[in-house]
Amino acid sequence: MKKQFKLGCALALIIGISSCQKPIPKDLNKENLIPKPSQLTATGSSFEWDEDTKIFVEKGSKSAKQIANYTKELLKQSTGFEIQIKEKESILNQKGVVLALADSLSRLKEEGYLLKIEEKRVTLLAHKAAGLFRGVQTIRQLLPAKIESDQLQQGPWLLASGTIEDQPQYGYRGAMLDVVRHFFSEEDVKQYIDYLAAYKMNVFHIHLTDDQGWRLEIKSWPKLATYGGSTQVGGGKGGYYTQEEYKEIVRYAAERYIKVIPEIDMPGHTNAALASYPELNADGKAPELYTGTHVGFSTLDSNKEITYQFIDDVIRELAALTPSEYIHIGGDESFATKKKDYIKFLNRVKKIVEKHGKKMMGWADISAASLDENTIAQFWHTRTKTALNAVKQNAQIVMSPARRAYMDMQYDTLSPLGLHWAGYTEVDDAYDWNLKDHVKGITNDHIIGIEAPLWAETIETMDDIEYLIFPRLLGYAEIGWTKDEDRNWNEYKIRLGLQKERFDFMKLNYYPSPLVEWKVKKEEKPKIES
Repeated sequence: MKKQFKLGCALALIIGISSCQKPIPKDLNKENLIPKPSQLTATGSSFEWDEDTKIFVEKGSKSAKQIANYTKELLKQSTGFEIQIKEKESILNQKGVVLALADSLSRLKEEGYLLKIEEKRVTLLAHKAAGLFRGVQTIRQLLPAKIESDQLQQGPWLLASGTIEDQPQYGYRGAMLDVVRHFFSEEDVKQYIDYLAAYKMNVFHIHLTDDQGWRLEIKSWPKLATYGGSTQVGGGKGGYYTQEEYKEIVRYAAERYIKVIPEIDMPGHTNAALASYPELNADGKAPELYTGTHVGFSTLDSNKEITYQFIDDVIRELAALTPSEYIHIGGDESFATKKKDYIKFLNRVKKIVEKHGKKMMGWADISAASLDENTIAQFWHTRTKTALNAVKQNAQIVMSPARRAYMDMQYDTLSPLGLHWAGYTEVDDAYDWNLKDHVKGITNDHIIGIEAPLWAETIETMDDIEYLIFPRLLGYAEIGWTKDEDRNWNEYKIRLGLQKERFDFMKLNYYPSPLVEWKVKKEEKPKIES
């Protein structure tokens, strides 16, 4: 019998049947996941995802099926697999990939997941659908880097075996894109959202209005977009999103369990609006459109009722398009507004936002006014007084310190893109800090998370965006997700350097920081055993 078995296996190998092969050993501990997961146990074997692997979801689970379809499309270009999705009443014992929601896993909360990889089965469980989606990003990173290719690649497609139980440290992990200083298309914005999704971020803050342009169609004030959105920094063409295009961006983000928080900056940073409608100006005269980069010179007239009718209309239309509970009203650098007028203005705007069923978010400068406990104040300035004032009013704080978290800061003096008014932010500066320890008096009692803004004075293309956000975006994602005590720059930079092959398959125009050793991970060679 033993001789017959060996002969049968040898024959199977000759004709290409792999059922007699033992799984290839792989060490889950040696995978380079970013963000670093909470708990990980390796078992030393592997699961091979091949053309016959199916994804199983419970019958009637609409969200799980949607995530399964996302996974199918994610893997299709590089593997060539036409993955079948099977809906069944009982799925936990199926051979293949199992995606399921479990009421018993309430400890994982909104975004946590439990991933168990065995030789014949991958089981991904979560309490909520967002957790399933985050877990799929872990599976994505455990697959070979060539999974990111937009062209067909050869396998094997192996996942190291073991168990990961994971959930985020902070509930708000976001990045901002300024589409005003330079306008970016709907497709560019979707690509930016995909980058956030790949590293488990869950908030996309889109800066829609400023002195240089108005980027969203407002039907009750149409010239805001058609005239106010007609230019950009340097005098280029500009552009704007129709309401249908904006809704598509929101839908696209929601499929990736990312909330869109839109920003309409006021009372300053409003030259595009003032140029579009002269009645919003104190003197009733419209200024010229502005294509420079100075700040602090414009303001809405806080003493005119037409100003508040304008804001009411804008917030009403925006609220109807935006599922997120928050609308960002800016509030920063309003140097042309008298303090008493600024305070009066914000106190009225807060009530307008609430009237339309939303909560107010703004840069920490808004702490000059009266804030509710559900207000989010975004700490950004090198001075801390405004954020501390927000804390005194029990507002919630999102940490975006310019020196650490602004992705438009130059890496060093040689960086071809970006600014340096807050300093230079190399990759270690971007990673090696904690939210709760950054400002004395601002602790986790008030901090809800991190956001990394990208301002667009110096960038015009997706290549420009990629250069400034990669690789810093990964560090911000890990700060928001991974517990502080589990993070260490010297260990992180090794994992980061091993992203080189993945970045290359993604065709990213990333900044190869000299602080990081960029190299390709050596994969274990498959061994054929009879």
